[in-house]
Amino acid sequence: MEGLLARLGRGDRLVGDGAWGTQLMQRGLPDGQAPEWIALERPEVIEEIARLYVDAGADLVTTDTFGGTSFRLALHDLDGERERINRQAVEAVRRAVEGRALVSASVGPSGRLLEPYGDTSPEAVHQAFVEQVQVLAAAGADLICVETMSDLTEATQAVRAAKEHAPGLPVMATMTFEPNPRGYYTVMGVSAEQAAAGLSEAGADVIGSNCGTGMEHMVGIARALTRVASVPVAVQPNAGLPETRGGEVVYSETPDAMAARVPELLDLGVALVGGCCGTTPDHVRALRQAVDAWRGRTT
Repeated sequence: MEGLLARLGRGDRLVGDGAWGTQLMQRGLPDGQAPEWIALERPEVIEEIARLYVDAGADLVTTDTFGGTSFRLALHDLDGERERINRQAVEAVRRAVEGRALVSASVGPSGRLLEPYGDTSPEAVHQAFVEQVQVLAAAGADLICVETMSDLTEATQAVRAAKEHAPGLPVMATMTFEPNPRGYYTVMGVSAEQAAAGLSEAGADVIGSNCGTGMEHMVGIARALTRVASVPVAVQPNAGLPETRGGEVVYSETPDAMAARVPELLDLGVALVGGCCGTTPDHVRALRQAVDAWRGRTT
């Protein structure tokens, strides 16, 4: 299949997949267990979810490796299975998409607070990211997706690890921003504009934002990013904010509501639109239809 950068280079607007955590929980992920455990014990579940997303129209399908560093896996006594988890997660998605979509290897935060705010050095998290991306690349990922970052130092360490140790793969890097009176910032105080500059300087081929408060604010974030970005921009918002109803966490933003904002994002120059927490194959299907309709209007 044609690679990410070739498609973006000729002006394609792509569709990402949706949430994984909720889909895994619906299929029996034990309470309190790491989502990555599924890659060890039930890789067929990963295949099922990946197939649903590609059938819905996703151009990129994410691997279940968000917490695949040794730091995160150690919290569940799974750090000894790091290599097998990351490898089998990529292989499961590859089997499911069968060349119909790109395999986007997820790399999430380490879960550690970096110096000087915490006790973990940038070099230590860099090494953890190196160990993960080497396995992801060797297993056949089509790109590395550094996502849901709030600390720019940690995000750039992940990007640099990918560029240095998976040199043939494009790197997409997204951070999570919240609105405040001065603009959009991560919880660590990184502005959207600072993120765009820092991620690009570190070598990211695509930068952007994921997670957050929903599609409405993602339009504002996209406006801030596209105004200064020198590389393509990707956005993957939550389906609104989580609410608890009847003891269950739900996300209220419907597929149609999310899809209605897609033309604004694409008009701003956003190159990739997908979903994060609370989004489903139905959301991806609606995003696909909105992107295709926009392309038909502009060609």
